[in-house]
Amino acid sequence: MRSLLPSAVAVGVLAATVSVTATVTSASAGRPGDAVHVTSVKVHSGGPDATIGFHRGRSGQAFFDATVSAPGVSWAERGNESAVVSAYVDGHYATDIVITSSGPVAREFALGNLKVGRHTLRLHYAARRSPSNAGVARLQDIDFKTITSTSPAYAAARFAPVLYGRNVSALGGGFQNNRTDTPLVAWHEVLPVAGKPRHHVLEYSVVWSNEDGGTPAPALMAQWGRTTDIEWIYRVEIDAQGRRVPGTGVFQSPLHGTTKFKGEYDGTHPLLQTCTANNNVCDKVTLRQQAPRQAADPMRFALSTREGLPAGQPREHLMDRHPWTYQVMGREMVREGKVTDTAPDPSIPALADQRTYLYLAVNQTPGDANVGLAVDVVLKADLTTTYTSDHQQIGTVFSIHRSGPAATTVKLPPRTTAADIQSISVRRVTPLIPGGTVSAASVDVTALDRVFFLGSSYLPQPSFAHLPVDVTLTTASPTAVIWPAS
Repeated sequence: MRSLLPSAVAVGVLAATVSVTATVTSASAGRPGDAVHVTSVKVHSGGPDATIGFHRGRSGQAFFDATVSAPGVSWAERGNESAVVSAYVDGHYATDIVITSSGPVAREFALGNLKVGRHTLRLHYAARRSPSNAGVARLQDIDFKTITSTSPAYAAARFAPVLYGRNVSALGGGFQNNRTDTPLVAWHEVLPVAGKPRHHVLEYSVVWSNEDGGTPAPALMAQWGRTTDIEWIYRVEIDAQGRRVPGTGVFQSPLHGTTKFKGEYDGTHPLLQTCTANNNVCDKVTLRQQAPRQAADPMRFALSTREGLPAGQPREHLMDRHPWTYQVMGREMVREGKVTDTAPDPSIPALADQRTYLYLAVNQTPGDANVGLAVDVVLKADLTTTYTSDHQQIGTVFSIHRSGPAATTVKLPPRTTAADIQSISVRRVTPLIPGGTVSAASVDVTALDRVFFLGSSYLPQPSFAHLPVDVTLTTASPTAVIWPAS
């Protein structure tokens, strides 16, 4: 199956296409004309599409990079959240690009398998998918790359899923991801297969800008250190030759289930769709025609999954690599009215302006699932007050209860800086085990991975701490200072 949507149906009546008038430079090591760099392209609402011709000297999985912006657009403003550009390669609907700001953002998207020869990328301003009336989108520094079958990265690129957008009627009608819970970045991990040392599982994950259902925002900040939603969506086993093992594909289905994939493919790429308020997925894509000769919903997201997650890093590391995701996160919380602690008061869990939080990541191993971890901060101006990541809430909703690298946040008074912090501590949390007993297990903390604040534009400021830690928290010694280092 090549496409769920015929090109004309996907975008309605298209304006005539024209060739790019931007500056184009070409260079290639041993393959003249294979590398193409496009300096700048603009597309307008109701205007002609832009077309970019490019050549591939070798076949393989193709990708394109672009720095995108849309003057006048702001994810923080209702009705002006984004401009959407739909991209087509050789007439095939490849991906939608949701542009959330007037400032430049570097993005990468997958184009699928392309053969040797000449190809065309067409960029269409999708007015019916764009809530903003700004009417113009700019793509700069467009580059193309190909992952060939001889590359170790080929299998991960070859079997990456394509994610269609959410169009659940009860959650706000069509094209929902142009203004809420939009997919931002994706990546893959290579996992071992028990008993098969030469086989691996490829796991693909996505960062959405938020989740309209599921865990409330204050608990997300305490448990995960962000209000984005991060979920794995697809796993598949590959053999020693990098081939998909038939019948091993599974996806994260509603209610966080693990379900065998029985859906359709675009070439070698499984087709999934976000189908719940908390961004679980289904393996059947539901099409909704908005009106005769208008764009069909859902939107399509072929995010690049070429990046991996380094060992010892939490999943939020992918947000750290793409700092603009924090900006989208913060603006969505403001626009959707989820910032309810407007004073703000660090002693209560309610979500405040996300620029008042300290963002941390620690590496830790609990002795069992019934003990958890929280982070405490003391400020130099008031050594008698302790600010906590869990707000001293009873239960597991506001504390870290998982092994390995984990992110969290601590709400602090507005305008707090790194220079104001006296100490950062970790604290063992022990909710009651069913039956009324308390676990005696310890928690080992081995690293403080990063610590930062968000700046005025919601972008992360430089981390001011990264150091190894050697702490064991027990019932007798449940807390320990980990910064500054002793």
